[in-house]
Amino acid sequence: MIIAENKLLNLFFMKRVYSQRYIFMTAGLLIMIYFTSCNPTKKWKEMEEEEKLLIQNYLYDHDTLDFELKTSGLYYLDVEVGAGPQAETHDTAYMFYTMSYLSGTVFESNVGTDDTLIFPVNEGWLSVKGFDEAVTYMKEGGKSKFLLPSSLAFGSSGTYNIASYTPFLFDAELTKLIKYTGRK
Repeated sequence: MIIAENKLLNLFFMKRVYSQRYIFMTAGLLIMIYFTSCNPTKKWKEMEEEEKLLIQNYLYDHDTLDFELKTSGLYYLDVEVGAGPQAETHDTAYMFYTMSYLSGTVFESNVGTDDTLIFPVNEGWLSVKGFDEAVTYMKEGGKSKFLLPSSLAFGSSGTYNIASYTPFLFDAELTKLIKYTGRK
């Protein structure tokens, strides 16, 4: 009786091992088919082209806005040049901003609140590196618009609530600037 039970147990475990192998082989085959049938690089290139077209359409539709294209890919426009000092790396900026999609839908804003965005300029404290760069073109008291391609915003991967290759438009006001003195 014990021998028969052992043989049954061996047969059960062998079937289980074969079943697991079958599952892994099938999954591997499906993964190979997926990656060979759809080229992710092609999809990313298409998304990149769509983003470029979206930006060009926005600029065409808003041709009265005379954006300056910076070497980084940032589109920058002074709406009102400030009378104060120019923002430089390590200065502390106090800002109000509105971040929108190119469609005009507001994504985030602190305008109309007392919650001023305060950060050291061009030190990488912000998750949107294009915003950091744009502030260096501003003077205290100034207002500007800047259009950031995804490469200067959330990139090709996006975030949990922002799609890949999403450009953004900012309206920003530099209300206060504390110049860096070299001392902490």
